[in-house]
Amino acid sequence: LRIVREMPKPTAKKQYELADDVDEVLGPVRRLRDEMRRKAEEEAKKEAALSVLSDDDGDKLGSAFNSKGDDSDDGSYQDEKLPAASSGTKKRRVGDVKSIKSVDASDIIEVAEMSSTEVLEGIEGVAVKIMHQVLNKQGFTMDIPSRAASNQIYVPELDRIVLGNKRGTRSFLSVKESRKAAITTRALQLIHSVLRKRIHITKRDLFYTDVKLFVDQAESDGVLDDIATMIGCTRSNLHVVASDKGLVVGRISFVEDGDFIDCTKMGVGGKAIPPYIDKIEDIKSDAALILLVEKEAAYMRMAEDRFYHKYPCIIITAKGQPDVASRMFLSRITSELKIPVLGLVDSDPYGLKILSVYMSGSKNMSYDSASLTTPDIKWLGLRPSDLDKYDLPDQCRLDMTESDIKTGKELMQEEFIQKNPKWMKELQIMVKTKKKAEIQALSSFGFQYVTEEYLPRKIAEGDWI
Repeated sequence: LRIVREMPKPTAKKQYELADDVDEVLGPVRRLRDEMRRKAEEEAKKEAALSVLSDDDGDKLGSAFNSKGDDSDDGSYQDEKLPAASSGTKKRRVGDVKSIKSVDASDIIEVAEMSSTEVLEGIEGVAVKIMHQVLNKQGFTMDIPSRAASNQIYVPELDRIVLGNKRGTRSFLSVKESRKAAITTRALQLIHSVLRKRIHITKRDLFYTDVKLFVDQAESDGVLDDIATMIGCTRSNLHVVASDKGLVVGRISFVEDGDFIDCTKMGVGGKAIPPYIDKIEDIKSDAALILLVEKEAAYMRMAEDRFYHKYPCIIITAKGQPDVASRMFLSRITSELKIPVLGLVDSDPYGLKILSVYMSGSKNMSYDSASLTTPDIKWLGLRPSDLDKYDLPDQCRLDMTESDIKTGKELMQEEFIQKNPKWMKELQIMVKTKKKAEIQALSSFGFQYVTEEYLPRKIAEGDWI
C-alpha cells in the first residue's frame, strides 16, 4: 500500500502594516531628526566659513554634512540616493574643526583612512628604517605612539576621547622589549602579505600563522593597534578583522561587496554586521530612528515582533560590549542617514559604560575615535528613574554589588557624564538606591510589554536624555 504524502502548501507571505498611532509615537523623534539635520547644516557652514578665513580648503568639510535638511514630518526618504562608501560622509577630525579650543591639533594623534597601497608603502617605510639601523649595527628601535591612560585626551566639543602625541620606543636590543619588538615586526610582515593579496583575515588567522612566536592571541592582537598608529591608518585598513558579533534588522538596505542586502528580509535574527565596513555602499533607509540595544534577548523580542514595521526604525545590537565592526557600522550609517540613535541598556553602571564606548570611544582605540564614535546618543532606557515610574516589582530590582557601586561613582567623575546633568541625576539615583535592573525585567508585565507598551510610550513622550 503506497502512502502518498501531500507536500505542504506554501504559506502566504505575512503583510505588515504601520501601527495606527505611528505618527503620534514617532512625532517627537522626527522632530529630533529634523533638528539634527538643521544643526549639521549650520555646523558645516560655520566650519566652512572658518576654513575660508584661515585659507584652508572649505570643501573638505562642506561635503561632510550634505543632508537635504528635509523639513517634512513623514519620516520617509526611501528614494534618496545616499553617499557610497568611497565618497560618503567624512567624520570630523580635530584638525578639521577650527572651532575647537580645548586642544590643539598638534597635541594629538589621529589616523586617517588609507588605501591598501598607502598602507603597504607605510609598512615598507618602517622596514627600510629597520634595515638601515641593522646595517649600521644598531639593532633596531621602533617609534610608537603611547596608548597609555595618561595619554588620553577628552575633547568636549566633539564629545570623544582622542590620543595624545606622547610617544615611546620599542627596542630589539632591550631584554625587556625584544620579544614585543619581534612580534611587532612579524605582524608587520604578515599584514604586508595580506594587503598584497588584497584579502581580509581574522585576528585568529593572524595568530595561527606563527603560534610559536605569538604563544597567546592577546600578544598578536595587542600589536595591531600599535601598527595602525605607526602607519597612521585605521585598524580596518590593515585588513585584519574580528569575527562577526553584531546584528542589524529593520528598515535599511545597502550593497555589500556587490550583493544587495535588505535588512527587512533577513529572517527573524536579522543580518550579521560585517567586519568589512569599507565594502558597504549605497545605504538607503526610511527609518525615523535607530534603536541601539545592549542585550540580544531584547533585540530578538523586537525582531520577532517586527517592531521596525510598526514604527519604521533600524535595530542594532552588539550583544553586550560593542566590537569594532558594530561601532564602525553605527557611526557610518548615523553620519550618512542623519537620524537619531536611542539607546536601550540595562539600568546598571555597565549599561551606561557601553553607551559611553559607542559615544565617546574606548581608550584602547582613541587614535581612531573619529570613525568609531557616534555622538549624542540618547539614553532611552532602562533608566533608574524608570524603576519607580513603571512600578517595576521589587523582586525584579537587584541589589548592586560593591563593584557596581564603585563603577557608578567612577562614572560620575567622567567628563562626558558631568557635562550632562540629566545623566548625572540618573546615576545619583542608582548609587543612592543601590538598585539595578535588566531590560528583561520588563517581561514581568508580559512577554511583549517592551514592544507593545514600553517603547511606544517612551518614544511618544520623547522620554530620553
